[in-house]
Amino acid sequence: MYNKIIMVGNLTRDIELRYIPNGTAVANTALASNRKYKTKMGEQAEEVCFVDVTIFGRTAEIANQYLKRGSKILIEGRLKFEQWNNQNGEKRSKHTIQVETMQMLDSKGDNTSSGSPYTPNQQNQSNNTASIQQEVKQEIPQIDIDDEIPF
Repeated sequence: MYNKIIMVGNLTRDIELRYIPNGTAVANTALASNRKYKTKMGEQAEEVCFVDVTIFGRTAEIANQYLKRGSKILIEGRLKFEQWNNQNGEKRSKHTIQVETMQMLDSKGDNTSSGSPYTPNQQNQSNNTASIQQEVKQEIPQIDIDDEIPF
């Protein structure tokens, strides 16, 4: 079986980073991706897909350091179906994406309301953005979207 998903979107909330007992970093957030299309009546319409995202390891730490709500990212991973019982004993479920690779898409000079992804959680603002991007490139394999989409 083949379970692969590639998604581009904006984070809907800040990264929530925690560490599991074996020391592995786990980051949770959510991604919103929209699609614009024309209806049968010729009107413009838009639909938005919201999905929870889980990131592990060094990639989770990098995401926590450089990303915040509104940051644009490309993720590649696998879809996972989670089930649980809520406090009332009712069965609940949702799909999440477990990220295998991530690429930050915001530019250094992005001055939108979400701000630049390179400023959160940095003690020393004089860090060179080029060296940060080089560190990320070493940790996160870059993909060519055209090569990965099978259609």
